Order: sequence, then C-alpha cells, then structure tokens
Amino acid sequence: MWPAYISHSDGPLVGPVQAAAVLASCVAALKRTMIMVDGTASHAIPPLLYGQMFEDINHSGDGGIYAELLQNRAFQQVTPNTTAALYAWSAINGARINVIADPSPISSALPNSLQLIIPQGTSGQVGFGNEGYYGIQVNSEWTYNASFYYKFSAASAFDGAATVTLQSMGEAYATASVPISGSQTAWKQVAVSLTPTSSPASTANNFTVTFDGSNAAGQTIDFAMFSLFPPTFKDRENGLRIDLATTLSEMKPSFFRLPGGNNLGQTWATRWQWNVTVGPLINRPGRMGDWGYVNTDGLGLLEYMYLCEDMEIEPIMAVWAGYSLNDESLPEDELATYIQAAIDQINFVIGDPATNEYAALRASLGHPDPFRLTYVEIGNEDFFGSESYIYRWKDFAGILRAAFPHLRFIATTYPFNPILNPAPELYDNHVYSTPDYFVENAFYYDAYERNGTYYFQGEYAAISTNAADVFGSLGRLMYPTVQSSVGEAAYMIGFERNADIVFATSYAPLLMNVANYQWSPNLVAFDASRVYPSTSYYAQQLFSTHRGTEYLPSTLPTYNGTLYWSVTRNTTLRTVYIKVVNYDAAPASMTFALPFEVASAGLVTVITGSADTSNSPTTPDAVVPTTFKMTFAQTFNYTAPAYSVSALTAYLV
Repeated sequence: MWPAYISHSDGPLVGPVQAAAVLASCVAALKRTMIMVDGTASHAIPPLLYGQMFEDINHSGDGGIYAELLQNRAFQQVTPNTTAALYAWSAINGARINVIADPSPISSALPNSLQLIIPQGTSGQVGFGNEGYYGIQVNSEWTYNASFYYKFSAASAFDGAATVTLQSMGEAYATASVPISGSQTAWKQVAVSLTPTSSPASTANNFTVTFDGSNAAGQTIDFAMFSLFPPTFKDRENGLRIDLATTLSEMKPSFFRLPGGNNLGQTWATRWQWNVTVGPLINRPGRMGDWGYVNTDGLGLLEYMYLCEDMEIEPIMAVWAGYSLNDESLPEDELATYIQAAIDQINFVIGDPATNEYAALRASLGHPDPFRLTYVEIGNEDFFGSESYIYRWKDFAGILRAAFPHLRFIATTYPFNPILNPAPELYDNHVYSTPDYFVENAFYYDAYERNGTYYFQGEYAAISTNAADVFGSLGRLMYPTVQSSVGEAAYMIGFERNADIVFATSYAPLLMNVANYQWSPNLVAFDASRVYPSTSYYAQQLFSTHRGTEYLPSTLPTYNGTLYWSVTRNTTLRTVYIKVVNYDAAPASMTFALPFEVASAGLVTVITGSADTSNSPTTPDAVVPTTFKMTFAQTFNYTAPAYSVSALTAYLV
C-alpha cells in the first residue's frame, strides 16, 4: 500500500494510487517542506553510533538469551529445606524431593543438592521434573544435550538406570537412559542426547529424571548441577539461544554494553563479580540479581566476550565502582581492592597471558588472544551517588588510565555535575520519558558545547504517555507503540546531526520474557519458543542498517515540529541515506535538493502504522518494515506517511 505515498521527482506516484492517497498527497503538497542538502560533510559518523545495552532484567539472560533450558538448575542462592528452594521442580509418582545443604557438596560454590527419596513399595516411573523457564520448547529438528551429577550418600547395591525424558502430561517426545550405580559415593557427571520425535505446539513441557520404582524403592540419591541445552548460536558450548541471538545480530549493532546497568549490584554483597562468572559452571555460585531472581552467571564474562566476537561487535564493559543501588558508597580508603578487581577484569579481557595471571586464565579457557576492548564504563548511573563519585572517579579513572592508557573511560554522573578530576572525556547519559518528550528534545545535543567531551546515550526509551508520572503505571506502555518508536526516532535524528559529539547510543532495556518481567516496554519480547521484535526494534534496525560514514548538513527541521530528517553519505558503499521521521497523524510532503547526481533507481524502507499499534505475542507482525523501489533525481519529492520512520537509499553515480 505504501507505494502510493512515494513520489518521483517529476510528480507521479509509484504504485497503485488509491483515491484516499491522492487526496492525502494533495493536502500534504500544500505544506511541502523544502530541504537543501550540502555536499560537504560536516563530521564523520562514529562507527559505534548504534548498539545494544544488556542487563539481566526480565529474564534477559537466565531464561532468555542464555540457552540453558532448566530453571533453578543448581539450587543457587536458595535456602535448603524450604519449599521455595524447589521452584521449577516437582516430584513424580510419590517421590520425595528436597534441597539439602549437602555435607559433601559438588563444590564450595554450589553447596546445595537435590535429594531424591524413593519410598519402599514404589512401582512405576518415579522421580522428578523441571518445568524450565516458563516452558520448554521441544523441536524435532534439534538434538538436546542433557547432563547432571549424582551420588549416593552411602554405598548401595542398587544397579539400574535413570530415564531422562522430554515429555508433557505423560507423552514422551524424547527419551534416553543412563546407568546409575549405587556404588557411586563421589559425584559423577552423566550426559545424554535427546532427539525428539515430534514438535508439539505447546511449550508446557517438562524435563524429567525417573527410575523404575520396583527396582529403586528405598533408595536415596543426591543430584547436582543439571543442564539441558538446545543447539546454540554459532554452536558455542554453554552458548546463546539461537533465535534471540539472531534477532539481536540482525539489528546490526556495533557494540554491546555489558554486564548491565543496575545489575552491577543492589548491594555490596550481591554485586556482580567478574571472577566468579568464569570457569567451570560448578565453580560459579551465582548471585541474587537486582531484579528479583537468581542470576546463575552461566552467562559470564567470557560468554559476553564470545557474544561480541560471534556477532562481530565491540563490548562497552562496565566495572563496579564502589556504589550500590541501596545508596551505599564505599569510603575512599576501601577502594583499592575494587580498583584491583577492575584491573584484573580488564586484564582477563585484553591482557597478555605470558605476563598476567588473569589473561593466562582466559587462555586456559580457550581464548589466548585478547578480545576487542576500547571502552570501559566506571560504574552505572552514579548521579545517584554523585558526591562519592568525585573521589571514586578520581581513584578509579586515575589508576585505570595509568594502567591502560590506550583505553577510554566513561563517567556515569550527569555531565559536569559534579565537576570531576581527572576531567572525563566521555559521559553516559540516560533518559526515560514520553514520546512527546523525545520529539521535543530532538535538538537536545545541539546545545552541548564542543569542548572535547563526547557522549554515550547509553539508555533511552519512550516508556509512558503520562508525563506527570513517567515511571508510574498510568500510561505505562507494555510494548513499544508506533507513536513511541517514532518519537524515539526523532530523537535519534539528533544523534546523527550531533555525531561529532555523540559517539554511541543504545535503547534500553533490550529483552523481556513475557512470562516474567520487571520492566516495560523493551526492545525485544520473547517466550519459551518465539521472539517478538517491537516497533522500536525495527526503528533501531532501520537506523543501524542505513549508516553513512559522514553527515551532510541540510536545512534544519523546525524546533518542536513533527517532521525530522538526517542525510548521511557512505563513501565506501557510495550511497546516500536520508532518514525521515514524521510524528504527525497526517502525511508530510517533502522536496529534497541534492548537490550531486544520484542514480534514478533507489529504495525506501518504511515503518508505519496507527499511533497505538504494538507488536506483541497476540499481534507479533502488526508493524514490520516494508521496502519499495523509488525513483530519485537531484531534486525529488517524498511524502512521509503519518506516524512513520523512513530510510531512503540513493546511489551515487
């Protein structure tokens, strides 16, 4: 339908012309906006301008992009001998299960185990099951790798097998058997492969471990560290969920901010500590995350680095800097240990294995070469603890700069408030507001001084239509809408116009499991089997996949208007990209005058819909980008649909 809105330089509309489209175009033509484009670039477009911000909120990591399918797989950070410790697990056919503080744990990091007691007189299959993270997808095209550790507290004459199954309501989709010996009084890992015979539509499936009750009656068996993995992105061991990772990769980001904003730590005791997120899984204790659920840390620092490597993007890595969300700041005389931890974290990523023990640890884990790293963020949202950040920044930045002079360090207070020493070169700005706010602030960075300071818009999103209480429930968006995404896009136009000082940007949060979330809206929603890219995802993708290498000045949009545009040129691809944002309920007619020739054949990609339309589990494809051919000339017309984001691609001749 949108060809009716795309006009040639000489006037006729491309595609079938509906009567309503003709009328709309005629009305819009009365208010045609003329844009003169300068052929001399004003500044380069930085390579990291569009990226992604990650933290484990909304089960983004565990139960999300981290492909492990079993929830509460190792009984981390739970209280033994409580019902709560058994979340996601259930007994089968009269078995008794309990999480115990094991007197001989599998490791000091994992002190708890699951104890199975099979009562005397039992018959049939008896054992336990796990429901996964709000379901388990069973796919007959996949082979799943399952494993667990077991032992007997005291030697037994038992000699039998455990049946490992993917099943639902007694219907088995995949089954394997593994020998279990009562003589095994030390922990032993066993593993099986599971290839389903069918693909049920429902994800209400369970992973079960059962025994023949007539053979196993009276036995007590301990279990630890279960795992169930489907195939992973790039076939990485302990890797990523394919559909989610592919969706993120297809946005074509340039960076990945990690390990997260607030999830760096709610308290000093529960802060993210890089060194306990690497190495064998049985040596990772996990932690209570900042969003109400346990982080297994199976998705640890090394896995983050592999994510960046496999997606061919750069990390922007944060270090914990002495402040926690409970408003606790460490005194200056206690910072040395944590500064050293930051040094060790950086060395794990980029150090020389021949001279540094943490780089040698990285090499021993299979990656002797350093990873890419240029940017390190010192803390997160330290405007909440700005007074202490004066000395925390001084000590962290001063020592880290001296240790790693080739790296660039990002401050996280408000720019120049307070005054920091050494003066930060880079600041991270965060803003959550209404769609109208982002349109009204499309010129936000134009007012910033050009004084050698650069800015990372590390978090932003239109989350509500209620300006009086943006973070409240009234007016809060569940999913991005066309209106919110178009409002954000108007703000993004300002990123390109000010890319001489804005070096990186990322929407936040990134991911949301629709079955258990703590924040809305988010860029990408998902459940146990499907992914739901939002309208904002498609807007981000449109900007990221239509990147110039340099910015071409043009007639400025009207302040507080509804029509915004940006013109960039990619000197490598010899293309000109014109992004147009129309934050109006009516189409907008425009004329562009270019100072150079372009080929007549080009393309336009459009995202548009009614203002309150969202992509959701019930309407996953309500709004998707549509690409059409378009005719260009040095002077050409374009009519932007109501509430739309467009990317025009012209080819230099």
